[in-house]
Amino acid sequence: MIIQAKNQAIEAHNLTVIYNKKPVLWNIDFTLPLGEITGIMGPNGAGKSTLIKAILGLVALDSGYARVFDKKLDEVRDKVAYIPQRQSIDWDFPATVRDVVTMGRFQSKGLFKRMGNEDRRIIDEALSQVGMSSYAGRQISQLSGGQQQRVFLARALAQQAELYLLDEPFAGVDASTEQSIMDLLVRMKRAGKTVVVVHHDLQTARHYFDWLVLLNTSLVASGPSEQVFTDELLRSTYSGKLTVLSRVGDQLRDRNFPVRENGK
Repeated sequence: MIIQAKNQAIEAHNLTVIYNKKPVLWNIDFTLPLGEITGIMGPNGAGKSTLIKAILGLVALDSGYARVFDKKLDEVRDKVAYIPQRQSIDWDFPATVRDVVTMGRFQSKGLFKRMGNEDRRIIDEALSQVGMSSYAGRQISQLSGGQQQRVFLARALAQQAELYLLDEPFAGVDASTEQSIMDLLVRMKRAGKTVVVVHHDLQTARHYFDWLVLLNTSLVASGPSEQVFTDELLRSTYSGKLTVLSRVGDQLRDRNFPVRENGK
């Protein structure tokens, strides 16, 4: 089931990523809606994080392209904020909470521009929104996992983007922190922002997301949560990665590797 979004924030066409001759993403075509919270779900190794990175241009594509707000990414990069998985960040780097959040302003100002009063107001507001104002002077290495996640969410807020891509933001946080992050994402949606979240918990998915993408190397389904979150589609997504890889492997043998192409 692939349903096209009427108002599109992201369009992916034939996205394919192959590592060491093994497909990680295979021929992904979808559109994601503007101003909604989308969840990307699938089993471990399904390509969820790679899909986010492919949209952001952080991994090389073997075919296909992605467009954001109907433009190439380079044309709207300042409107896009990315929060990677927490374990991929060097938390021993000597920086305070405020230092990290300030980095969110560099996207629009440039690395060597001085921060003005308006920048400081935006940084203070971002810290307040995630409940980290009182930790502004603390080293990030001294924070709990949930606090670290809040700091990077504040950095994204300070960027004042229109599209937010979050890779497993609830991993390793307690239930209270997860709920507070989710509450913030809902407020962002109400403010007109578009949010895309890589997520793993099926129990909360139906309640968290307006739109769902089910992925297992290839696209299983994409559409409104109430239409996609079904037993049949979930079984198709989580029934086993080997079946999917075998099917894709047959296609790879039947034709040459896909040719790289760019969006128009």
